[in-house]
Amino acid sequence: MVNTKRALAFLGGASYTLAQTPYLSQPSYVSHPDRTDAVKAAFQRSWDGYYQYAFPNDTLRPISKGYQNDRNGWGASAVDAISTALVMGNADVINEIVDHIQTIDFNATAPGSENVSVFETTIRYLAGLLSAYDFLNGPLKQYAKDQASVDRILEQAINLADVLSIAFDTPSGVPINTLIYSADGYEVGGDTTNGIATIGTLVLEWTRLSDITGDDKYAKLTQVAEDYLLNVRNPDVGEPYPGLIGTNVRVSDGTFADSSGGWNGGTDSYYEYLIKMYVYDQDRFGAYKDRWIAAVDSSIEYLASHPTSRPELTFLAAYNGRDQLNFVSTHLACFDGGSFILGGLTLDNDKYIQFGLDLVNACHETYTATVTGIGPEVFNWQDSNLASNASNNSPPPEDSADFYEKAGFWIPSGGGSYVLRPEVIESFYYAYRATGDTKYQDWAWEAFQNINKTCSAGVGYSSIKNVNAENGGGFDDFQESFWFAEVLKYSYLIQADDAEWQVNAGHDNTWVFNTEAHPFLVKGEHI
Repeated sequence: MVNTKRALAFLGGASYTLAQTPYLSQPSYVSHPDRTDAVKAAFQRSWDGYYQYAFPNDTLRPISKGYQNDRNGWGASAVDAISTALVMGNADVINEIVDHIQTIDFNATAPGSENVSVFETTIRYLAGLLSAYDFLNGPLKQYAKDQASVDRILEQAINLADVLSIAFDTPSGVPINTLIYSADGYEVGGDTTNGIATIGTLVLEWTRLSDITGDDKYAKLTQVAEDYLLNVRNPDVGEPYPGLIGTNVRVSDGTFADSSGGWNGGTDSYYEYLIKMYVYDQDRFGAYKDRWIAAVDSSIEYLASHPTSRPELTFLAAYNGRDQLNFVSTHLACFDGGSFILGGLTLDNDKYIQFGLDLVNACHETYTATVTGIGPEVFNWQDSNLASNASNNSPPPEDSADFYEKAGFWIPSGGGSYVLRPEVIESFYYAYRATGDTKYQDWAWEAFQNINKTCSAGVGYSSIKNVNAENGGGFDDFQESFWFAEVLKYSYLIQADDAEWQVNAGHDNTWVFNTEAHPFLVKGEHI
């Protein structure tokens, strides 16, 4: 087991001094059957509630025992659940989902769900289909009923991508994220800009589809769009720090409309996919790796921030142009530790692993400090390196001062919800797979137990209103599809036996997870 040593990052401001730690040796792993059984039980309970009261619609309302078609009525929870059911070996659920996939009509949406997000549809539906195809043609083929049903999964992925492809028919090739369905078919929305996450988090799925089918048209569409992010046309606006870019890109010409960004929602998974594309195919995507290195180096130098009350903690600030930092982060951003760790493993770079572990440790503190033991949607802090009277470095509100003194962050008004997000447990997973340190398994187990206790509601699990209130402050009666795809998958895998799809500590991973935690075979591996 590796003995991790915290680097004294907060000394010296921008510089980051690192302890020498042997992270690149292959760790050993421990499985916990009692814990995996508990996660499987939570999955089954969630599925049973969904299947009885919501299937084949998108999302379960577990308290009212109803459903909502928030993802176009194609059965988002079912498709999002399939790769988790596969790694858990849940044959009954696998068969139910495969049967459903055969019947989806992507050429129409459910009434009231006419607006189609290209981004959300790609990461949930297209990715779920491709992951199922990779598994059922490969290491989990024993769960395939017959080859015809597996071939139909790929056919459905092609059908879906063909529907979505019209989004790229713009002057620049930057897609419009919204499609609108009517009786006459689909048309693109009127958006004039698109965000870097919703542009840059398509390339893995669409490239995988091209590699499986041998038809490069899908990869080309997303890679043309991605090029505007890799090679910024107006860097004076769009790239305030090397590798760190703005948020919104003009559909007309691919130039940036702003200089704001960071690792939060709207930008987050663009950076995540830079290193994952390199994991997927190191021969083709070296430029993506180079841009990831530039982004993380700039993040360490310019965005690393340490709270005045807990300077040993490391968060990443957001920015509004160069040298205009905002000391705010989110649950969504807590994937960042896992991204740094994966990059460090892939590139044999201890610096990135150590920095990633520090980010993981800080996000763990957002869980341990609250009443429920679950981290908030949004949190703030006061930076220890910037003048306390700076306009962008306000102290906490008076009613949060005591909490901030102990926790190193405070939760702003309206920021305390938890919508069954996975990112903190996701980063625990990468930390454990990198180091073999079982404390990360324990952290994940504690988080799962707290979520299981607090979010259990009706016939499933629900978002809650306030993580820092008893019993979560009440329920929102909504069981997100990514509860199946991500929270339950990472909670299971971190406690499970080793397998070929598990992230390993070398630079030779044969599977890579999309942002919704659907595993794909990397390029060159047999399917």
